[in-house]
Amino acid sequence: MELERMTLTSASGSKLNLDALYQIMPSCFTEVRDEKTGKISHKINFTTLRELLGDNAYEGADEEYGFSWVGKNAARREAANSINKTLRPCPEESVDWDNTENLYIEGDNLEVLKLLQKSYLGKIKMIYIDPPYNTGNDFVYEDDFSRTSFDENLATGNVDEDNTCFRKNNDTDSRFHSKWCSMMYERLLVARTLLSRNGVIFISIDDNEIRNLKNICDEVFGAKNFIDIYNWAKTETPENLSVKSRQIIEYVVCYQNNRDNSRFLGIQKYSSSSNGLLNQPNPVGTLKFPANVVRTKIPNQIIPAGMYGTDKYDVELLNDTEVKDGVFIKEFSLKAKFKWQQSYLDNEIANGTIISIPTIKFSPAYEKLEYAPEVPTNLINSKVGVDTNENAGEYQLELFDKKVFNFPKPVSLIKYLANFLPVEDECIVLDFFSGSATTAESVMKLALEKPNIKYKFILVQIQEDLLKSLKETSSKSQKEIIQNAIDFLSQQNKPLNICELGKERIRRAGKKIKEEAGEKAANLDTGFRVFKCEDSFMNDVYFAPSELKQEDLFSQIENIKDGTSDLSLLFGCMLDWGVQLSLPLSHFTVARKTIHNVNDGDLVACFAEDINEEVISAIAELSPLRVVFRDSCFSESAFKMNLFELFKQKCGWSEEQVRDKVRVI
Repeated sequence: MELERMTLTSASGSKLNLDALYQIMPSCFTEVRDEKTGKISHKINFTTLRELLGDNAYEGADEEYGFSWVGKNAARREAANSINKTLRPCPEESVDWDNTENLYIEGDNLEVLKLLQKSYLGKIKMIYIDPPYNTGNDFVYEDDFSRTSFDENLATGNVDEDNTCFRKNNDTDSRFHSKWCSMMYERLLVARTLLSRNGVIFISIDDNEIRNLKNICDEVFGAKNFIDIYNWAKTETPENLSVKSRQIIEYVVCYQNNRDNSRFLGIQKYSSSSNGLLNQPNPVGTLKFPANVVRTKIPNQIIPAGMYGTDKYDVELLNDTEVKDGVFIKEFSLKAKFKWQQSYLDNEIANGTIISIPTIKFSPAYEKLEYAPEVPTNLINSKVGVDTNENAGEYQLELFDKKVFNFPKPVSLIKYLANFLPVEDECIVLDFFSGSATTAESVMKLALEKPNIKYKFILVQIQEDLLKSLKETSSKSQKEIIQNAIDFLSQQNKPLNICELGKERIRRAGKKIKEEAGEKAANLDTGFRVFKCEDSFMNDVYFAPSELKQEDLFSQIENIKDGTSDLSLLFGCMLDWGVQLSLPLSHFTVARKTIHNVNDGDLVACFAEDINEEVISAIAELSPLRVVFRDSCFSESAFKMNLFELFKQKCGWSEEQVRDKVRVI
């Protein structure tokens, strides 16, 4: 019996859609046997589907409401296509590789999002992105992953001579808005699958594409899941160039994956003012006050039961009580027109609300030092503690000697947005236009302020060539900043791309946070694992064995490309099997063969040649959830077949469990 091979491709958007539809309408599916592989798969019976939909089935009409542009259908197909790519681990460029749970991924974000789908489907709590605003000077990605050859991509215009897969979107282009819409549409379609059920996405944008972005998001996330368009005061010193309007506002568009009734949390308010507990319109009620809780300015004495009160309110003390050293030391009850009922009073006292009866009139008051966070308004400015672009620009000088990023967002903006979300245990924040890596610093600061919540970040950024950006940029001030970045990276002997700046910013920000926080930051995760999106480490025949020719038989015996490390193989398998890339790793040797262990048995792998029963026994002792080998692990095909029996004996698995849990590449 053959072991199943890993696909080692990204998730198929079409397959994900089928799986989702199967959950709610299984009766419209039928089983069909594939003529080539002989495997049974689920296919949709459209006749049954139309019957189940009744009058809601739609075949198209001459006139209909919708939002469209040139290239929309192609963008939708591209979002659904799978790709033969992988993420190569780079421990040497990482910080605290063994312990960190943060990720920094270099590559085209559409490719990376597709690769993350299996491992992070429905796992992301928050997405924040600051995409190109399409001002006429921005770069927009050109996507055509059906061709992987540089020559073919160059011929079709998908890359330039430097193999850069994004280009300047000039406003003289007839498809100026269409290209931007396609670029955003396909990325948001994939990104939505990563959001948790109640996950939230925030998108920064300006006036150029706000209308189109809203239309795209209505389609991708559903208009009913729209939350708001927040207005962020990006500057306090607007330019005087405009003769009509001096703009100080940028927008943050917000959608929830499935809008629920949970409250967004804004600013926490504090107050020391007292509030009376009596309220004239309310009916007369009774409240019992516990001993040694209620504060007072009444001198020490025993106070008898009776009628007290003010000119407006009658208050009856129902039992004798006593004051000593500014506190009522005996339990007592009052009868009056109160705002609160007994259960509410008890809860407020338990939560630290201060109750006082200052005078013998027995008019009680309460004092809350801390109020529940308010629902945020849709204006974001300094009044809620959020900085401007100018502040963010100047802040760079605390990390670098000169400004090296154009228009970075302030840390306070992303922190403020992240605090909207009611989070109890874990929050993964994804930014797939990470640029200056502000999101990473924001997440690290959130993790410091809320140690009871595990905050983690995943940043994705294409390797934008700074020399190309310098050449393309017309603004003198922007050229100066890009030149600063180039000079800095040249001194560091690092590649001249924005990813190197982003990684260095995280290193410096993490160090600064720890130095300022001292012991409080002892366990703070300021590290990150670096990955680079590259072509698959598998030879093409692995994905299309039917195309193997007679003359290729000897050259293609090894299906893994030369120079591929065990670590690259391991993470490729983790991606394919839906294992998160941040999980801890360990490695040990048995019979001079290295065994890789992900998160104490989530996935165990051995890629050494000529493995034996001793290695299998060591793997079995880990009670693994998943096991993977490479073809060359087995010197004899008989031993490969014998794996079924070995795992059945040593792990107590059935034959079906072995087939599900053990795979080869």
